[in-house]
Amino acid sequence: MARRAAGWALERELAKRGFRRVAGVDEVGRGCLAGPVVAGAVILDPARPIPGVRDSKMVPPDERARLARRIASEAVAMAIGVVDAGEIDRTDILRATLVAMRRAVEGLHISPEHVLVDALEIPGIARPQTAVIRGDRESASIAAASIVAKFYRDEMMSAFHRLYPAYAFDVNRGYGTPAHLDALRRFGATPLHRVTFHGVRDDRSLFPAAGAGGG
Repeated sequence: MARRAAGWALERELAKRGFRRVAGVDEVGRGCLAGPVVAGAVILDPARPIPGVRDSKMVPPDERARLARRIASEAVAMAIGVVDAGEIDRTDILRATLVAMRRAVEGLHISPEHVLVDALEIPGIARPQTAVIRGDRESASIAAASIVAKFYRDEMMSAFHRLYPAYAFDVNRGYGTPAHLDALRRFGATPLHRVTFHGVRDDRSLFPAAGAGGG
Protein backbone atom coordinates (compact mmCIF):
# COMPACT_ATOMS: atom_id res chain seq x y z
CA MET A 1 0.00 0.00 0.00
CA ALA A 2 2.91 2.36 0.73
CA ARG A 3 3.85 2.22 -2.94
CA ARG A 4 0.31 2.84 -4.23
CA ALA A 5 0.34 5.28 -7.12
CA ALA A 6 -1.67 8.45 -6.75
CA GLY A 7 -5.02 8.33 -8.50
CA TRP A 8 -6.76 10.27 -11.25
CA ALA A 9 -10.26 10.44 -9.74
CA LEU A 10 -10.07 14.17 -8.98
CA GLU A 11 -8.77 15.00 -12.43
CA ARG A 12 -11.45 12.85 -14.09
CA GLU A 13 -14.19 14.55 -12.06
CA LEU A 14 -12.88 17.97 -13.08
CA ALA A 15 -12.77 16.86 -16.71
CA LYS A 16 -16.47 15.99 -16.51
CA ARG A 17 -17.07 19.57 -15.39
CA GLY A 18 -15.16 20.92 -18.38
CA PHE A 19 -11.73 21.47 -16.79
CA ARG A 20 -9.21 19.77 -19.07
CA ARG A 21 -5.95 21.44 -18.05
CA VAL A 22 -5.57 20.68 -14.34
CA ALA A 23 -2.44 21.74 -12.47
CA GLY A 24 -1.31 19.98 -9.33
CA VAL A 25 0.66 22.04 -6.81
CA ASP A 26 2.74 20.95 -3.82
CA GLU A 27 5.70 22.23 -1.78
CA VAL A 28 8.70 20.94 0.09
CA GLY A 29 10.95 22.42 2.74
CA ARG A 30 8.49 24.08 5.13
CA GLY A 31 9.99 22.45 8.21
CA CYS A 32 13.66 23.00 7.40
CA LEU A 33 16.07 25.22 9.30
CA ALA A 34 18.00 26.16 6.17
CA GLY A 35 17.40 26.61 2.47
CA PRO A 36 14.37 27.71 0.49
CA VAL A 37 10.81 26.52 0.41
CA VAL A 38 10.14 25.16 -3.09
CA ALA A 39 6.83 24.53 -4.84
CA GLY A 40 6.11 22.60 -8.01
CA ALA A 41 3.20 23.01 -10.41
CA VAL A 42 2.51 20.31 -13.00
CA ILE A 43 -0.12 19.79 -15.67
CA LEU A 44 -0.09 16.14 -16.69
CA ASP A 45 -1.51 14.63 -19.86
CA PRO A 46 -4.26 12.17 -18.80
CA ALA A 47 -3.64 10.24 -22.02
CA ARG A 48 -0.02 9.65 -20.99
CA PRO A 49 -0.01 8.62 -17.30
CA ILE A 50 3.45 8.18 -15.82
CA PRO A 51 3.74 4.91 -13.85
CA GLY A 52 5.02 5.18 -10.30
CA VAL A 53 3.97 8.78 -9.62
CA ARG A 54 3.06 9.03 -5.95
CA ASP A 55 3.83 11.04 -2.83
CA SER A 56 7.49 12.05 -3.14
CA LYS A 57 8.17 10.98 0.46
CA MET A 58 7.43 7.40 -0.60
CA VAL A 59 9.82 7.45 -3.56
CA PRO A 60 13.50 6.46 -3.13
CA PRO A 61 15.95 9.16 -4.31
CA ASP A 62 17.12 7.36 -7.46
CA GLU A 63 13.57 6.66 -8.57
CA ARG A 64 12.51 10.20 -7.66
CA ALA A 65 15.23 11.63 -9.91
CA ARG A 66 14.12 9.38 -12.77
CA LEU A 67 10.48 10.31 -12.30
CA ALA A 68 11.26 14.02 -12.02
CA ARG A 69 13.10 13.98 -15.34
CA ARG A 70 10.31 12.03 -16.99
CA ILE A 71 7.68 14.41 -15.64
CA ALA A 72 9.70 17.36 -16.93
CA SER A 73 9.90 15.70 -20.35
CA GLU A 74 6.31 14.45 -20.69
CA ALA A 75 4.13 16.88 -18.73
CA VAL A 76 1.98 19.37 -20.60
CA ALA A 77 3.59 22.07 -18.44
CA MET A 78 5.78 22.25 -15.36
CA ALA A 79 7.16 25.09 -13.26
CA ILE A 80 8.98 25.69 -9.99
CA GLY A 81 8.49 28.48 -7.45
CA VAL A 82 11.18 29.33 -4.89
CA VAL A 83 11.24 31.51 -1.77
CA ASP A 84 14.62 31.84 -0.09
CA ALA A 85 15.47 31.94 3.60
CA GLY A 86 15.69 35.72 3.74
CA GLU A 87 12.19 36.13 2.36
CA ILE A 88 10.90 33.46 4.75
CA ASP A 89 12.38 35.40 7.67
CA ARG A 90 10.85 38.68 6.48
CA THR A 91 7.35 37.17 6.38
CA ASP A 92 6.60 33.74 7.85
CA ILE A 93 6.74 30.20 6.57
CA LEU A 94 3.05 29.91 5.67
CA ARG A 95 3.02 33.09 3.62
CA ALA A 96 6.32 32.14 2.03
CA THR A 97 4.89 28.73 1.09
CA LEU A 98 1.86 30.34 -0.54
CA VAL A 99 4.11 32.75 -2.45
CA ALA A 100 6.21 29.84 -3.74
CA MET A 101 3.04 28.04 -4.84
CA ARG A 102 1.73 31.13 -6.60
CA ARG A 103 5.05 31.61 -8.38
CA ALA A 104 4.96 28.01 -9.56
CA VAL A 105 1.43 28.37 -10.97
CA GLU A 106 2.26 31.69 -12.60
CA GLY A 107 5.39 30.14 -14.11
CA LEU A 108 3.46 27.55 -16.14
CA HIS A 109 3.80 28.35 -19.83
CA ILE A 110 0.32 26.91 -20.40
CA SER A 111 -2.37 28.34 -18.16
CA PRO A 112 -4.33 25.78 -16.12
CA GLU A 113 -8.11 25.80 -16.05
CA HIS A 114 -8.23 24.47 -12.48
CA VAL A 115 -5.64 24.06 -9.74
CA LEU A 116 -5.44 21.22 -7.23
CA VAL A 117 -3.37 22.18 -4.17
CA ASP A 118 -2.07 19.96 -1.41
CA ALA A 119 -3.99 21.07 1.72
CA LEU A 120 -3.86 24.84 1.05
CA GLU A 121 -5.60 27.54 -0.98
CA ILE A 122 -3.34 29.93 -2.86
CA PRO A 123 -4.33 33.60 -2.68
CA GLY A 124 -3.98 35.76 -5.74
CA ILE A 125 -4.32 33.24 -8.57
CA ALA A 126 -6.98 33.92 -11.16
CA ARG A 127 -8.07 30.30 -11.54
CA PRO A 128 -10.52 28.11 -9.62
CA GLN A 129 -8.76 25.86 -7.17
CA THR A 130 -9.40 23.01 -4.76
CA ALA A 131 -7.47 22.29 -1.58
CA VAL A 132 -7.01 18.53 -1.24
CA ILE A 133 -6.12 16.95 2.10
CA ARG A 134 -3.30 14.45 1.57
CA GLY A 135 -3.36 15.57 -2.01
CA ASP A 136 -0.02 14.02 -2.87
CA ARG A 137 -1.62 10.63 -2.23
CA GLU A 138 -4.98 11.37 -3.85
CA SER A 139 -4.03 13.22 -7.04
CA ALA A 140 -1.50 12.21 -9.68
CA SER A 141 -1.04 15.88 -10.58
CA ILE A 142 -0.22 16.90 -7.01
CA ALA A 143 2.03 13.87 -6.57
CA ALA A 144 3.94 14.83 -9.72
CA ALA A 145 4.35 18.36 -8.36
CA SER A 146 5.67 16.97 -5.08
CA ILE A 147 8.25 14.88 -6.94
CA VAL A 148 9.63 17.70 -9.08
CA ALA A 149 9.68 20.12 -6.14
CA LYS A 150 11.52 17.62 -3.95
CA PHE A 151 14.02 16.76 -6.68
CA TYR A 152 14.68 20.43 -7.49
CA ARG A 153 15.15 21.38 -3.84
CA ASP A 154 17.41 18.42 -3.13
CA GLU A 155 19.62 19.47 -6.05
CA MET A 156 19.79 22.99 -4.62
CA MET A 157 20.76 21.70 -1.18
CA SER A 158 23.49 19.51 -2.70
CA ALA A 159 24.90 22.61 -4.39
CA PHE A 160 24.74 24.51 -1.09
CA HIS A 161 26.63 21.66 0.57
CA ARG A 162 29.60 22.46 -1.65
CA LEU A 163 29.61 26.00 -0.24
CA TYR A 164 29.07 24.97 3.39
CA PRO A 165 30.27 21.36 3.78
CA ALA A 166 30.26 21.45 7.59
CA TYR A 167 26.46 21.38 7.65
CA ALA A 168 25.98 18.27 5.44
CA PHE A 169 23.13 19.85 3.50
CA ASP A 170 23.49 17.05 0.94
CA VAL A 171 22.35 14.62 3.64
CA ASN A 172 19.96 16.55 5.90
CA ARG A 173 18.56 18.87 3.18
CA GLY A 174 18.36 21.63 5.79
CA TYR A 175 16.27 19.74 8.32
CA GLY A 176 17.22 19.95 11.99
CA THR A 177 19.03 16.66 12.44
CA PRO A 178 21.31 16.22 15.48
CA ALA A 179 24.40 16.62 13.28
CA HIS A 180 22.99 19.79 11.70
CA LEU A 181 22.17 21.28 15.11
CA ASP A 182 25.67 20.40 16.30
CA ALA A 183 27.16 22.23 13.29
CA LEU A 184 25.03 25.27 14.15
CA ARG A 185 26.37 25.24 17.70
CA ARG A 186 29.95 24.92 16.49
CA PHE A 187 29.98 27.25 13.50
CA GLY A 188 26.88 29.43 13.80
CA ALA A 189 24.35 30.17 11.08
CA THR A 190 24.99 30.65 7.37
CA PRO A 191 23.12 33.03 5.05
CA LEU A 192 21.05 29.99 4.06
CA HIS A 193 19.65 29.55 7.56
CA ARG A 194 16.22 30.79 8.61
CA VAL A 195 17.25 32.91 11.53
CA THR A 196 13.69 33.28 12.84
CA PHE A 197 13.36 29.51 13.29
CA HIS A 198 13.86 27.89 16.66
CA GLY A 199 17.24 26.21 16.73
CA VAL A 200 19.02 28.76 14.52
CA ARG A 201 21.10 31.45 16.23
CA ASP A 202 20.32 34.95 14.96
CA ASP A 203 23.86 36.29 15.11
CA ARG A 204 25.23 37.45 11.80
CA SER A 205 28.70 37.72 13.32
CA LEU A 206 28.72 33.92 13.44
CA PHE A 207 28.15 33.48 9.71
CA PRO A 208 31.07 31.45 8.40
CA ALA A 209 32.76 32.10 5.11
CA ALA A 210 31.82 29.84 2.21
CA GLY A 211 33.52 26.50 2.71
CA ALA A 212 33.52 26.66 6.49
CA GLY A 213 34.19 23.32 8.08
CA GLY A 214 35.57 21.74 4.95
CA GLY A 215 38.14 19.04 5.50
